[in-house]
Amino acid sequence: MSVSASEHKVALFLANGCETIEALTVADILYRAGIPCTKVSVNSTPVVVTSHNVTVVANTTVDHLDWDSFDMLVLPGGIPGTPNLKACAPLMEQVARFHRKGKMIAAICAAPSIFAQLGLLKGVRATCNPSVESILLDGGADLVRENAVTTGNIITSRAMGTAIPFALAIVEHYLGKEKADDLGRNILYYQ
Repeated sequence: MSVSASEHKVALFLANGCETIEALTVADILYRAGIPCTKVSVNSTPVVVTSHNVTVVANTTVDHLDWDSFDMLVLPGGIPGTPNLKACAPLMEQVARFHRKGKMIAAICAAPSIFAQLGLLKGVRATCNPSVESILLDGGADLVRENAVTTGNIITSRAMGTAIPFALAIVEHYLGKEKADDLGRNILYYQ
């Protein structure tokens, strides 16, 4: 078990059909960094089946969440994971509330399209999977094609292949660039 290096807490949301690597990489990297990460199922049970038929048991469900105990909400992508996250009304309400309060929200792959559809990306530098770029553009985002982008209280990333830089951007936000870079070297992401 890792030693907590941060009092900040992250909620990672899992829906049936979410992208396996995007979800589990975030959980793993945050664990290594000592940032508490609660895996939250948007299903009625903690059991989630990812887009590649991997069964994950979350820590809790969205119905039992104490939203105010978290500092960041993280949405992995995947299809149909992204539409399944978007269909979760309590989650959408809280994403909008977190954004209004200046609290951190993060999304990878297709999930940044949710932020665009909620009107949260107008004039914001953001990235996403190429398959949903038009949704970000329609939502007024300043679309860039970088691995991970932090703009204000929003972190976005592109796809499964950018899951490590996405997770490291979260680490950098809470623990600083030096800690994120050290962790990147420790896992041989940076050599």
